[in-house]
Amino acid sequence: MNIAIIGSGNIGSGLALTFGQTAYNVILSSRNEESTRAVVAKLGKTNVKASNIADAVKASEVVILATPYDAVSSLTNAADFSGKIVIDVTNPVKADFSGLSVGFETSAAEEIQKLLPQATVVKAFNTVFAQVYEQGLEFDGHKAQTFVAANDDVAKQTVLSLANEAGFEAVDAGALTNARYLEPLAYMNIHFGYMLNKGTQIIPAWLSR
Repeated sequence: MNIAIIGSGNIGSGLALTFGQTAYNVILSSRNEESTRAVVAKLGKTNVKASNIADAVKASEVVILATPYDAVSSLTNAADFSGKIVIDVTNPVKADFSGLSVGFETSAAEEIQKLLPQATVVKAFNTVFAQVYEQGLEFDGHKAQTFVAANDDVAKQTVLSLANEAGFEAVDAGALTNARYLEPLAYMNIHFGYMLNKGTQIIPAWLSR
């Protein structure tokens, strides 16, 4: 399976590093192809390649959106997303970090599904700071959790499997509408990390016994 990652910033490069440690082929892309090539060269993974957005999406079964939420609308004409599983990593955080610009009656993930009606959108990886990838997905012997929400069971199971193989503990978070709660959870994690000075080596977890 090929995995396309759109966005070569901290989140995109972190995900490329993480999935570059699996057996999957990773194609990193962004609007700045020179920056993308530099990130791939720095990662030094034989299964991580650079490409333009259109070719990366065309060659892949799964596409990860690792861009700011506000940038997603500009991607709709950049590639053909028909039939793709699109993993939405975005959080619609306001520019001044005072809260979310979308929420409760809809979510970034649901709005992206409207933008990409021929794709199947899955919410995942949005509660993970980019800096976590640099130091790995284990916290005192426990795997970092990621919450996976989708309406399509096949797409959800695909992403759950991908996440587990990448080193996460993947948690089924139900339907895509539950992104309305996962995105505020990510904002709370941001608040803990930056406003409450807990740093970026933190991650929310759902515990049971």
